[in-house]
Amino acid sequence: MEYKYTKERIELEKELNTLDEFVLSFTAILNKLNLNYVIVSGYVSILFGRNRSSEDVDIILEKITLAQFEIMWNELNKLFECIITENVKDAYNDYLTTGCAIRFSKKGEAIPNIEIKFPKTELDIWTLNNKKEILLNRNHLFISPLELQIPFKLFLGSEKDIEDARFLYNLFKDKLNKALLLEFNRKLNIDEVFNRYLT
Repeated sequence: MEYKYTKERIELEKELNTLDEFVLSFTAILNKLNLNYVIVSGYVSILFGRNRSSEDVDIILEKITLAQFEIMWNELNKLFECIITENVKDAYNDYLTTGCAIRFSKKGEAIPNIEIKFPKTELDIWTLNNKKEILLNRNHLFISPLELQIPFKLFLGSEKDIEDARFLYNLFKDKLNKALLLEFNRKLNIDEVFNRYLT
């Protein structure tokens, strides 16, 4: 896999796997509707070549109105289905606006699926406002800044999360904003964990 890293974006060319194709088909619809979103899950490490499986992809979507959500819902329903509820108003009012996530999968398939939620924390909002653009085989999508993605994976703390963090750090350590990375280490209180696993 070859990549080009700049302050604005990361460009990469690679052979797409099934999960890549699934994510690109979903985010293409979000892009078409000019929606502000960011991918924050373990898929970020898979995107860059980590060899592991994942059944779900987490997306933070900037809070939108019911009318905007209905447009998104109708576009998504051409290829995908919500596996939480079939009712668009319930999805919006009973789930998204109450802080719960909804999940979409390809029609007739339970996995993989994409979990969408509105931002709930200051970190969620920061991530949306500072997302990193990815150009994957000329397809656009947006991910959490690596300077947050890596510390947050260490904060989650499972073996899988720690290995995700290690993979991303080793791949991009010469490109990262180290001051920002260390700031998030402090905010998440994971300095010791970072030093144990990544230095």
